[in-house]
Amino acid sequence: MRKIDITVDQSVLTLDKGEQAVKDAVTAIRNAMRAGTACTKSKGEVAGSNKKPWKQKGTGNARAGFRQSPVWRGGGVAHGPKPRDYSQKVNKKVMKLAFARAVSDKLVSGDVIVVDKFEFEAPKTKLMAALLKSLGIDRTAVIVQKEVDDTVVLATSNLPRIDYCTAQALDVYTVLANRKLVCDQAGYDALVARIAK
Repeated sequence: MRKIDITVDQSVLTLDKGEQAVKDAVTAIRNAMRAGTACTKSKGEVAGSNKKPWKQKGTGNARAGFRQSPVWRGGGVAHGPKPRDYSQKVNKKVMKLAFARAVSDKLVSGDVIVVDKFEFEAPKTKLMAALLKSLGIDRTAVIVQKEVDDTVVLATSNLPRIDYCTAQALDVYTVLANRKLVCDQAGYDALVARIAK
């Protein structure tokens, strides 16, 4: 495996627009990750009697009508969260523009590293770690290939700050969340073809 020097055709890059598209795409992707399962009970859902706790007047206590009141311990929650879907719709053209802008920025800043191919004798984490160290990667990175290679996937899976993705499945958030993109030649060609469409 050897590092390849890349020259980027400026005509395929998108650098003059797309900042807002990137923001919208990342917001939508992160919101889609939210479980939306937070749930509280309102005063109408808390179990308990409808009987008035004590008479209205004469006891010296503040008036109270029911034990499920939100101001009481064990009562309902006023305006609490309910299960909901946080996903947002983003147009395909906006997503495409956002992806092209994010990858273009990585290419211009020199954060895309290309090797001829990933070849390992066995799916060993230490082999992948040694390769990444030789490439000068000491922070987050995503391995990009055209097709899924099980050997590379297994060699990457135990590295906590390294992600793995195919060029077609790569999204804007993964590109921005990782400092470097490490591609093999086929993966790089697929990535450039995707932003050049």
